[in-house]
Amino acid sequence: MTVAPLSIALAGCTVLLPVDRRSGELSSALERHGARVIVAPALTIVPHVDDVELIDRTRELLRDPPDVLVATTGVGFRAWVEAADEAGLHARLIEVLSGTQLVARGPKARGAIQQAGLVADWVAESETAAEVRDFLLAEGVAGKHIAVQHHGSGADGLDEAFIAAGARATSLTVYRWGPPPDAALVEQSTRLTASGEVDAVLFTSAPGAQEWLGAAERSGALPAIVQRAATGELLIAAVGPITAAPLNSAGIEPLVPDRGRLGSLVRSVVTTIGGAPARLPTSAGLLHPRSGGAVLDGRFIPLSRSAADILRRLARRPGAVVSRTDLLPLLPRSDANAHAVEVAVARLREALGVRDLVKTVYKRGYRLDVLDTDDVGAAQ
Repeated sequence: MTVAPLSIALAGCTVLLPVDRRSGELSSALERHGARVIVAPALTIVPHVDDVELIDRTRELLRDPPDVLVATTGVGFRAWVEAADEAGLHARLIEVLSGTQLVARGPKARGAIQQAGLVADWVAESETAAEVRDFLLAEGVAGKHIAVQHHGSGADGLDEAFIAAGARATSLTVYRWGPPPDAALVEQSTRLTASGEVDAVLFTSAPGAQEWLGAAERSGALPAIVQRAATGELLIAAVGPITAAPLNSAGIEPLVPDRGRLGSLVRSVVTTIGGAPARLPTSAGLLHPRSGGAVLDGRFIPLSRSAADILRRLARRPGAVVSRTDLLPLLPRSDANAHAVEVAVARLREALGVRDLVKTVYKRGYRLDVLDTDDVGAAQ
């Protein structure tokens, strides 16, 4: 059944999802706002349901119950309980955890604890490992046995902090990261992003972000990606500060929603791309160029690749003249010439339906007919 679109906020936008878990949910949410979505997981999630190490660690906890259990993710805690059930350890695990202080890193982890028939003693409302760490260190952990159910990478620093404060720590990594299902597709996605065929990239895990950046570096696409992100031509978004860390290290400042939820991530992207600050005021209305076309005066206009590239090149320097020579590389044929540029601009004007939006500057090139601040104020 076709789902009715909620808006055209992302119409003409290509959004890349280098994610595995819940990519279908994310795709549907973005498509309802008009986006075209490419899914190219940089890593896969490998469940530990049959993992010998996880079951061995669980048996150890049953013999030596922890004083504190930290649940960092809802999906991870549920998967651990399911793994214990398959190993015939479910009843004993729940019995042991009933006498343990249960600390949840956010509402989702608390919900998973409740689903198992248990009650969380404390919840980190900021959903950060740092808040969990600070709370337990303030309570005092010296001499205590603390079990930590980690997210996929396990790189949250909790074990190290508790051990340094005198505690014993047992680590439980309930799912781990595996290689991408299609490494060639991941590298291709980095090249598409660098060349301007992608408008936004969304990340939901730090390991996934790190691996995608590594693929971009291997393909030679990373410098162009960093440059496009810096100029605002490319939106890169991360679900939370932990996921954003590898991007920050690469010189990219991603969009991070206030709450670490996929819904909040989608809403932030829709608001940022579809919001008025991202648009140019022109004589024909607000203009927002996108990889698949443009939104002009509230109406989405599909454009060919070369037409969209020309429009974005003009929009990169609002009101300034862009020479024919600068536009030549945007044409598909290697034998492109000045006449071919004139033809391409004519087709762009025809598709936009507003001839004067792209003005010809005699013997110099073309420019967008943008309004200055005073004109915008008068128009409003």
